[in-house]
Amino acid sequence: MLKKVMLTVLFMSFVFLIACSGDASSTESNSKNKANGEKISIDWWDPATGKNAEELDKIIAEYEEENPNVDIVRTFTPFADIKNKLMMSSAAGELPDITILDNPAHQPFAASGMLADITDKVKEAGLEDKYFEGPWSTNVYDGKIYGIPSYSNNLALFYNKDLLKEAGYDEPPKTWEELKEIAAATTKDGVRGLSFSAIQNEVGVFHFLPWLWQSGSDLTNLNSEGTVETLNLWKDLIDKGHVSQEVLSLDQNDLVLTFAAGSEAMMVNGTWQVPVLNEEAKINWGVTTLPKGKESGTVLGGYNWAITEQSEHKDIAWDIIQFAEEKERKLGFLKNAGYIPSRKDLIDDPHWTENEVLNVFADSMEFAKARAYGPKYEEISVEIQSMIHSVMQGDKTPEEAAKEAANKIKPLLP
Repeated sequence: MLKKVMLTVLFMSFVFLIACSGDASSTESNSKNKANGEKISIDWWDPATGKNAEELDKIIAEYEEENPNVDIVRTFTPFADIKNKLMMSSAAGELPDITILDNPAHQPFAASGMLADITDKVKEAGLEDKYFEGPWSTNVYDGKIYGIPSYSNNLALFYNKDLLKEAGYDEPPKTWEELKEIAAATTKDGVRGLSFSAIQNEVGVFHFLPWLWQSGSDLTNLNSEGTVETLNLWKDLIDKGHVSQEVLSLDQNDLVLTFAAGSEAMMVNGTWQVPVLNEEAKINWGVTTLPKGKESGTVLGGYNWAITEQSEHKDIAWDIIQFAEEKERKLGFLKNAGYIPSRKDLIDDPHWTENEVLNVFADSMEFAKARAYGPKYEEISVEIQSMIHSVMQGDKTPEEAAKEAANKIKPLLP
């Protein structure tokens, strides 16, 4: 592990040096383009697919129409590949001008020196107070701003109204105790009471953190009673058969398919599954906030805009981002792509407030917490994954696993 960490530090230091050297010709290049009247090409990378990609393409077309001297070249890069591609391209001096990053990756990339410090631009535009605390925290590192949130999502509890009613419940659970009670009552032949993802990757951590935070624990005090309570909650549900053992290998897309088929009474999942259920579910379903522990809590997902340090057209890249973030244009994007606003001044739109499903996710933005744990978050996530699986598979007690993970994570925290 020590060797791996040392290699990572050396690599990121190398990336930082290359990234810094890449900006030396910025002013000269911009002035030559303007003097020659040449069309400026802006490279843009993102992992967007489906409706999301269609909406981004529309924004690009609108910008190019208003700015005929700019040609935006958008490159799709799969979510699983974009981080590695950015690191390799940084070392080669071939980063794009603009990229859209999964928000937990933002601080690590900022720390590496790959992203441009846009603090002055953001302050000049008066954007600092427009965003919810959760998404905003992900693009700030060491007191400087390295991006702005683009859109958000979070987790909530989906439930099968008919299955709950058959078991004698007219309302979904509001607390952990009610969750356990209803999960037990709705488990029967061919039906499990609840599903969530405990797969051994970041998705499993994404599903685990809300319960951890609700317990009063956090990654900064992991060796605590709250962590043990959370691990016991999950293990008890699995051991009693109210949650299938298969959740240790299921991702979020697997969950929504089985829930839509009526195989679970309740499911933890995210905003992006609403369109899927609207189109494919044959069941009578609803959504509520995650059942409360000691406090309310959910986890924030979503993406941020960033300009790379190597970009020779930072001013134009910033203009493009501001164009995409203009209020009416952003509202159109969010509604059509199916996301939740990261901005506080957009959340009161009737699209979210008057829709009983979307309103749950919108209201949860007030307490949705980000995975903003500094540049070592990927290593931290691996330790959380190991902790979860060691307990769920019976290899360690919750107390043993929490203590071990806490000791490994402590030096990785900022």
